[in-house]
Amino acid sequence: MIACLRGNVLYRGINRLVVDVQGVGYEVSVSLATLDSIPRNGEIFLHVHTALRENALELYGFCSEEEKALFEMLITVKGIGAKTSLVILSGISPEGLRNAVLGGDVHRLTSIPGVGRKSAERIILELKEKMRKLGTGPLSGAGEGSASSLEEDLVSSLVNLGYKDRVACAAAKKVLEESGSQLTLTRALKAALKDLMK
Repeated sequence: MIACLRGNVLYRGINRLVVDVQGVGYEVSVSLATLDSIPRNGEIFLHVHTALRENALELYGFCSEEEKALFEMLITVKGIGAKTSLVILSGISPEGLRNAVLGGDVHRLTSIPGVGRKSAERIILELKEKMRKLGTGPLSGAGEGSASSLEEDLVSSLVNLGYKDRVACAAAKKVLEESGSQLTLTRALKAALKDLMK
């Protein structure tokens, strides 16, 4: 699983980028909000959602953890795929989306191109409770997480890379015991992989 990318933009399209990471070009689909927020020149950093299809590996990039968390919530809604989720995030800010869902504002959601009334109602129905549980602070995944959530994310990442549950759990526990919970997921993953490759 690719969790993030840091590199230079080789190509910039309407809703996609090709990011050069040490000589390897990664094609990443992005929202217009992310496209507008990244610099024209120099190095960029993207939080990445990796989708493994039967015949393709698709990457979706975001300028913030909050936008990525909202994308991952949207794609769980029946009938809302990755492309529609990017369109939604291109047409409304993370805060605006959260307010629309919590307030049951169907009109605000249907003002986004490609989102009909039924889709808007389904988004509100399926995500309202999830967003309410998260409160008004940063969405899950934004900023530093607790030790338990970091450990769960680390185990999940290692399992996605092909390690067995037992091995992943042991590696994650060891890294967090040695380095504490102040690590980011990226650094924790690097440390765990380094330890596993000894």
